Amino acid sequence: MVVSALSFLSVEELEFGSILPSATAGTVTVAPNGSRSKTGGVTLLGGSPVQPARFAGRGSFNQTVLISLSAPSFLLTRKTGSETMIFDTIVIGSTPTAVLTTSPRGFRIANTTGIFNFPVGGTLRVSANQMPGDYEGNLTLTLNYQ
Repeated sequence: MVVSALSFLSVEELEFGSILPSATAGTVTVAPNGSRSKTGGVTLLGGSPVQPARFAGRGSFNQTVLISLSAPSFLLTRKTGSETMIFDTIVIGSTPTAVLTTSPRGFRIANTTGIFNFPVGGTLRVSANQMPGDYEGNLTLTLNYQ
């Protein structure tokens, strides 16, 4: 893929890995650095990929880019059903990491080529007795080049 100036694209999808729900609700969090943690009645299983989402773009050296979310949370739906889970507390990998909101956060492009990339993690809300299956949804980020 040829990437033009003032562009932005998804490079990798967020993967929470395999999890086992229980009679107690819980959460699974994937940090921008790829680490995974849980709370409540969720068991983390191995054997499947765990990774933050990764986005890349191109602007100009030292240019300011404003990034924001279209909503504070997103719904994931089971591929073969109507069951859902909520994905929220969305965190962009930066130094230090920052929770993204619908209000724009700015960063400067430090690479002299204008190319940048960043990981995004977040928290998955797993209901008690969550229906097994693959869940999917869309995370909508907005970038404004200044």
